[in-house]
Amino acid sequence: MKPETRLATDGTTLTTTGRQRINKIALAGSLVAMAALAAGCASSSPTATGPSGSTTKNGGSAAGKTVHFIGYGNTNQWAAYFNSVFEKRLKAADVKLKDLTTMDAGTAVQNFNQAIADKPDLIVTALLDTKSMAVPIAKAKQAGVPVLVFDGRPDPKVDGDVLQVVSDNVALGKAAAENIIEGLKAQGRKSGNVVVITGTASSLVTQDRMKGFNAEMATAPGYKVIETQDGNWDPKLSGQIATQLLAKHSCGGIQAAYGMADYMALPIIASAQQAGCEVGGKNGLVVTSSNCFKAGIEAIKQGTLYGTATEDPGTIANQTAAYVLDYLSGQNPPRKRTVKEERITAANVDQYATQCSHA
Repeated sequence: MKPETRLATDGTTLTTTGRQRINKIALAGSLVAMAALAAGCASSSPTATGPSGSTTKNGGSAAGKTVHFIGYGNTNQWAAYFNSVFEKRLKAADVKLKDLTTMDAGTAVQNFNQAIADKPDLIVTALLDTKSMAVPIAKAKQAGVPVLVFDGRPDPKVDGDVLQVVSDNVALGKAAAENIIEGLKAQGRKSGNVVVITGTASSLVTQDRMKGFNAEMATAPGYKVIETQDGNWDPKLSGQIATQLLAKHSCGGIQAAYGMADYMALPIIASAQQAGCEVGGKNGLVVTSSNCFKAGIEAIKQGTLYGTATEDPGTIANQTAAYVLDYLSGQNPPRKRTVKEERITAANVDQYATQCSHA
């Protein structure tokens, strides 16, 4: 049977087969147009991929988004400057920031649980007690609330459930040991006793620094770590511990000391001087730290503090704030960023003086 013939709108004739071909072409064109429209709609509402595949809807801007901030409390010198820089950056971008900062580990857990209930766009948290914070982090994942951890890494059990902007704490510990070894060798000592006053011992920040410190100290077996005590990032407590250790071992029984922040190392120096111990120089106590501050830089120049390292609060605060703004605006930053750290001694102190002198 011959195909049916009809008159087209332009006066030519079309068979049924011809009309079928044209219909197929038209249908294909419609499908392409619909796909393009769908793609356009999707691109107008980008999403940022969060931990474990969760997503946060964004409109290309962080403005109006909500962040619950469970950082370290302002009673801590490092935290006070970090918080001021971080909060200023976020508020300038019209991010709604709720301050839940504290230096009490139990309160931090309570604040975290409250943050989950409020369902912000992002929880930003430090980890005073790494293990105790693992449970609320797991709860946040279940609730679909993304979490960014800064400074120290989280418990390995929840490592894949969070975003991270962290310090290279192993490198900071290594730098402290290098300072002690270098300082003792410069005095001509082949042996010596070392004491350490740490930050909060339950935090992986502290544990990672000790990992780097102990590994490097093992390369110089003549130098022995005889005491390691938890100073809880508290300068007053650090001074008290130093006084007790010097009373226990005497000036001649301790040749070097590591306080994990400049504001912990300087009280060690003060306690040693009050006890009548020589500090620095050719025969005195070799003191080092991490977390550089203006007072630490000045002490290096004076010769009482042998060395420190970076991890200044301003640098990591700016990097954390930049990450938050990238994430909230849908730019999908990498899940983890690690801040590069540098060792500081009298040989290069001028290079880092500006960076370290904002707090």
